[in-house]
Amino acid sequence: MIDTMSLGEFDLIEQYFWRPVGAGPHRAVVGNGDDCAVIAPAPGMQLAISTDTMVEGRHFLSTVDPARLGHKALAVNLSDLAACGAKPLAFTLALTLPRVEASWLSAFSKGLLALADEHDCELIGGDTTAGPLTIGITVLGEVPSGGALLRSGAQVGDDIWISGTPGEARLALEAFRGTLHPGLDARTFEAVRAAMECPTPRVALGQGLRGVATSAIDVSDGLLGDLGHVLRRSRVGASLALDALPVSPYLQDRARDLQLDCILAGGDDYELIFTSPASQRETMHQLEQQLGLMLTRVGRIEAEPGLRLWQGEQAVPNRWVSFDHFKGAA
Repeated sequence: MIDTMSLGEFDLIEQYFWRPVGAGPHRAVVGNGDDCAVIAPAPGMQLAISTDTMVEGRHFLSTVDPARLGHKALAVNLSDLAACGAKPLAFTLALTLPRVEASWLSAFSKGLLALADEHDCELIGGDTTAGPLTIGITVLGEVPSGGALLRSGAQVGDDIWISGTPGEARLALEAFRGTLHPGLDARTFEAVRAAMECPTPRVALGQGLRGVATSAIDVSDGLLGDLGHVLRRSRVGASLALDALPVSPYLQDRARDLQLDCILAGGDDYELIFTSPASQRETMHQLEQQLGLMLTRVGRIEAEPGLRLWQGEQAVPNRWVSFDHFKGAA
């Protein structure tokens, strides 16, 4: 039995996060265990780097399974690489803990490292300290030189696409808040809770979009808000067809207002929104079949600034506000 009271910072790292050579992917020239990791991309590739921080009570509930939390902590970072079209290489972990609990650390590290192995992504370093539960990850990926997908590339006339069925994570959150009437049955609740707590980063899709999509972003704070980032950076506008939005089976029997709240402003979905020329529609259908992932065309990029919402031929006022870390949820 592990005496958690006797575990210091470096004991904790060695017990739960250090992996010997041969136990996983090893691309780093110098990996976990020195003052700095040293890593180099393959010839003709550039590094893509992203950082995310998750704080208990702000980004996740205290009741979340630690294995799922470990998965999600890395998944949200891999989702950023997916939006860039990058292949995962390595990551660092900064973990702040209120206390050392062996069972929690064992489950958290298993969830984290299982997803890392799934995407051939090496843990190369980080830091641990005491304090409120906070998880910071910096992930590194590689992308062909000049081939990264950016928010700034959308062109007038491009189609707007979304992967998967955004909105399930928000439905789970509303269930936790107790705002749903009627509530969710046990099977539905577990399914949408898994979507919220254990998202799937669309890494393969991101790489498949290189050279095809003109821009991309992942849905972390809400579909409309994240699409707005693309429009601003690309200096374009768009029209979005509300009746074209994919509706999760778990939302289909809910009021239309709730459906739209979840899909447009829910966030925490980690699906990809991307744009591509109309000439690439057949390529999108091929990607959909290859990946077994639904891709839905939901709008069009336009020259006129701003975002216009349509239900059939009728304009719909935009009443939705996406998540802001300093203002809270919609």
